[in-house]
Amino acid sequence: MNLVSVVQRQLEAYNERDLERFVAAYSDTVQIFRPPVLQPAISGMAQLSEFYRTQRFNLPALKAEILNRMVLGSRVIDHERIWGVRDKPFEVAVVYEVVDDKIQTVWAFAAE
Repeated sequence: MNLVSVVQRQLEAYNERDLERFVAAYSDTVQIFRPPVLQPAISGMAQLSEFYRTQRFNLPALKAEILNRMVLGSRVIDHERIWGVRDKPFEVAVVYEVVDDKIQTVWAFAAE
């Protein structure tokens, strides 16, 4: 499976709020960072599942749109617009590092 397919599969599951399919795209040892904080915001499959189950997939208007995508080595970099989390849509740059057909590390950079 190529890098873009892995990231696209998790995006589609995100938009469908399909937790099982969403977490299947991630490594058991996934780490998600929200710079400038140096410690991971999410570490491991249990935290990933719990966060998305209780903080995202319970939001009825949740949706992500890709504005731009590029691939650089083992990383897929998406410029995304997110709806349903805040009062207004917001944009983020998300870097997905894919190892052995699983998302291993994520860095999410907020526009604000």
